[in-house]
Amino acid sequence: MAENTQSIRTLPGIGPKKAQLFAKLGIETLGDLLRFYPRDYEDRTKLLPIASLEADTPACFIASVVTNPQTHRIPKPGNRQLEYTKVVVADHTGRLNLTFFNASYTAQRLIRGETYCFYGTLTGDYLGYAMANPLFEPLDSEGNVTRRIMPIYPLTAGLTNKQVAQAVQAAIARCRIEETIPDEIREAYGLCDADSALREIHTPSSAQSLEEARRRLIFEEFYVFSAALSIVRAKRTVRTVPAYQTDDMAQFYDALPFGLTGAQQRAIGEILSDFRAGKPMSRLVQGDVGSGKTMVAAAAAFCAGKNHKQVALMAPTEILAKQHLDRLAPLLEPLGIRCILLTGSLSAAQKKAVRQAIADGEADLVIGTHALLTEATVFSDLGLVIADEQHRFGVAQRAALLAKGEQPHLLIMSATPIPRTLALILYGDLDVSVIDELPPGRQPVETFLVDERYRSRLNGFIRKQAEEGHQTFIVCPAIEEGETESFKAAEQWAQTLKNSVFPNLRVALLHGKMKGAEKEAVMESFAAQKYDILVATTVIEVGVDVPNATLMVVENADRFGLSQLHQLRGRIGRGGAKSYCILVSDNRNEETLARLKALCATSDGFRIAEEDLKLRGPGDFFGSRQHGLPVFHIGNLAQDLNVLKQAQQAAADTVAAGDISPALQSAVDALLNNDNFVMN
Repeated sequence: MAENTQSIRTLPGIGPKKAQLFAKLGIETLGDLLRFYPRDYEDRTKLLPIASLEADTPACFIASVVTNPQTHRIPKPGNRQLEYTKVVVADHTGRLNLTFFNASYTAQRLIRGETYCFYGTLTGDYLGYAMANPLFEPLDSEGNVTRRIMPIYPLTAGLTNKQVAQAVQAAIARCRIEETIPDEIREAYGLCDADSALREIHTPSSAQSLEEARRRLIFEEFYVFSAALSIVRAKRTVRTVPAYQTDDMAQFYDALPFGLTGAQQRAIGEILSDFRAGKPMSRLVQGDVGSGKTMVAAAAAFCAGKNHKQVALMAPTEILAKQHLDRLAPLLEPLGIRCILLTGSLSAAQKKAVRQAIADGEADLVIGTHALLTEATVFSDLGLVIADEQHRFGVAQRAALLAKGEQPHLLIMSATPIPRTLALILYGDLDVSVIDELPPGRQPVETFLVDERYRSRLNGFIRKQAEEGHQTFIVCPAIEEGETESFKAAEQWAQTLKNSVFPNLRVALLHGKMKGAEKEAVMESFAAQKYDILVATTVIEVGVDVPNATLMVVENADRFGLSQLHQLRGRIGRGGAKSYCILVSDNRNEETLARLKALCATSDGFRIAEEDLKLRGPGDFFGSRQHGLPVFHIGNLAQDLNVLKQAQQAAADTVAAGDISPALQSAVDALLNNDNFVMN
């Protein structure tokens, strides 16, 4: 479909300036226009008599013109004038005054005695009703703006819905729509053809045909994506690497100061099975906060090290990287696994020495941040890549680290519980291990929702925690005042607490704009119990471990996603004392209250994640769009699960049968070459 790649400037009426406006909507080619689906529709097929029109509700009606249009002009300052044209129309139920402002040329097209179909919004009250600037067309016309279902497109300033619709129709007329789904699959799943689907989604002939078009296009998006994942997985399974020996694991288990849960043992067993298979592993280990993923990663690193392979563990922050080193080095170094840390805050001399040790093979487990990705970091024999909190890395970053070895195994860890519907898309090319047990001794965290009326009681509770020798996290949605109107800002709130509310307590501040060394110093001081209260932004969301902290207060909790709140809650309950999470919000919106109450009712991260996906959609699931999450133009992962399952099965059958048409291959290639595609 070569014409699909043509610039929209090849369409009549689209010059450089208008092309720039379309580019703001992500539209640069004719193919982009075809896939620029309406965000909504107006059903103008229902015709009402004038007497049944309701104020402020757009509607279509048929009426005859009973007066000649009369244009009036009112002078305004600066040699300007207001022009308006009045005309009266009527049907068998009543009369209606129409007014056209600055559109006399339009109104003059109305001929007395002729009948037209109108579309507009009634305004007024019991004193009188009227309609301003309605759209209209002769009753014997085709019906371009009335008596049809009208598409409503997303717009940007300078572009009208009419302009976008005309451009789309021009693209449809110009382009040849090729079929990506085999006939037998379309027949099996009751899908219309590609050409009909695109025409109906943009110019629906009926509500039923629109629904059939939507289902077909949703199926196609999921089908192409699933086919791409199946192809990636198939390529991975034909690669070979030397099998690892896994006989030395008893040494690792004996060194642990505690027993592993059944879920941890199961995940380790699946990883070891991958190691023995002689094919590159690509596995996701996901588990709730505190479920023990780090020990699973430690087992994998131990096995790789014993097979004389290097391991790279990439963490999203220096604090988390150092925490991993502090946990893993005392366990693994006595077993002969040499651990080393590589982060951006090291001095130039320190980095040089660390990189030399890595290149010489003197380091078995290299724990670091993005410093691992630089060209200066060269591994002697990288055999395993571990990405911690994968959703915080781009696909390109993960690929860059994998490229530093010869077919290294990949282990992804995520403490963000991902709903199965989303995991199928995010990690459809990976094998998945789920750790669904918490280690013994983890304290359940009681969660409460309060508003500002409880502020004095909450402050008293914070003082009580401090008196008992415990610590409190207070999380704010903004760093500085003015960032987000009327929300608690960490800097100002920390000062208020320090000077006015808790002058006798030790209050610290932590936020993302601080330098790495500053953040690390504050966090280490808080962990060492040098502060009673830490006021912070969500920089503490991942990885911070302070067993003495027993209280998490989240200000303006309605501004956070459920999964993010659950992550914050996971920062406490890590010691032996009872722990509490207090969500503070004055938002009385029913949906918001239901969402926050759902968090209070359960500590199951996977249930919370499913609810979060339903409420916020996949694009916002992690708080901000991240590389690796595909952009679906019409499919919705939360609402279209059944279609997703059907499309995945159909795609798997197609790839297994080798029945990939040129059109499907072209669509898959375009997806595989997209920077947002997850590829190992």
